[in-house]
Amino acid sequence: MGLHLNEGGDDLAENHEINVTPFIDVMLVLLIIFMVAAPLATVDIKVDLPASTAKPAPRPEKPIFLSVKADQSLYLGDNKVAREQLGAVLDAKTKGKKDTTIFFQADKGVDYGDLMEVMNVLRGAGYLKVGLVGLETVGKK
Repeated sequence: MGLHLNEGGDDLAENHEINVTPFIDVMLVLLIIFMVAAPLATVDIKVDLPASTAKPAPRPEKPIFLSVKADQSLYLGDNKVAREQLGAVLDAKTKGKKDTTIFFQADKGVDYGDLMEVMNVLRGAGYLKVGLVGLETVGKK
């Protein structure tokens, strides 16, 4: 004989599990706030720069290309050049301007040591501005 008395309390049983729905809601709101605020946090500093009277550097009308073929032969533009005469030919082509950029390209089969030898010849002739030329590969890995 059991008797169940209602003492006027809550009829629902207590639930001891954590409700994570409010936690997820708060996290999503914070994520949106940070996504909006992050680009605003990287504001550039406004600086009033003085004006310059320097003229922009002119682009070379006809760049000078030095090529090394797979058989170790040197070409300045379309003309074959001996290594011993490279400095003199470059001086004639650049009219003695040692600050001219020489665009250097080489065949894939050329040994690294041979490339460095040509670079040393350029440095010995006084040409220190060398631009290395390569092919652009799009989408290849």
